[in-house]
Amino acid sequence: MARMLPSVSIVIPAYNEEETIRACVVAALEQTVAAHEIIVVDNKSTDATAAIVHALQATYSGMPIIYLQQFELQGLIPTRNFGLNHASGDVIGRIDADSVLEPTWVQEVQRIFSDPEVAAATGPVIYYDMPLRRFGAIADDALRRALVKVTSEFHLLFGSNMALRASAWREIRDDACLDPDDELHEDVDLSIHLNEHDLTVTYSSDMVTGMSARRLDDSPRQFYNYVMRFERTYDKHNVKSLTLRAPMAIFLSAYPALKAMRLGRNRWASFQESQPAD
Repeated sequence: MARMLPSVSIVIPAYNEEETIRACVVAALEQTVAAHEIIVVDNKSTDATAAIVHALQATYSGMPIIYLQQFELQGLIPTRNFGLNHASGDVIGRIDADSVLEPTWVQEVQRIFSDPEVAAATGPVIYYDMPLRRFGAIADDALRRALVKVTSEFHLLFGSNMALRASAWREIRDDACLDPDDELHEDVDLSIHLNEHDLTVTYSSDMVTGMSARRLDDSPRQFYNYVMRFERTYDKHNVKSLTLRAPMAIFLSAYPALKAMRLGRNRWASFQESQPAD
């Protein structure tokens, strides 16, 4: 008898995401296999985020777009947790508001979680606002596959592109750090707690999403502080492994070249926008 494929919820935490939320939700709708539900969790947005989601609900009136508000606490983690706790699918995808899922994402998540041993999964990204996107996608996947081998003690989830079995989330949610000072990598924290519970995290090259490289618009100091979230998360959990420091070294060493590419792309975009229309 064929095993029934798991239902997939998609949770999108959002804070002032009027520029990206529409594309994010539409991509989640336009899947080869429909998601069980798409939950946008608004965290005290002061822009048009809520209005855009409500407009999408009206336009796609037959689709399971759910708008929730998490206004008690400001921050990604309480907003993420609120969405995960309200999801009703067998598997809960967690993406960012600037993520643009590939059309086969839900289908691939269902395939991965048809294995009852898998508790969580993650995959590569395509940076849609960087040059050389095709090359970048190949490089990103190769890098993440290499990290899977290097960090063999346990695999790291990537917050912009991850999914958790609902039962696994219920098992670790009371342990997951709330991080009120916003010092940690929330996806690494989840990875550590999954490992502590002997829950299996897997990586799939076919579980692909697009995302913005807007993090590269930060100053060097801001970017360094962002990367050092790895170190602070490991210290929080008393993780001493040197191999788990590999992502930090890679991000810091690649930053100058990626920053130059991003600046070039932004300047070219500004130049094109300044040209008169035909």
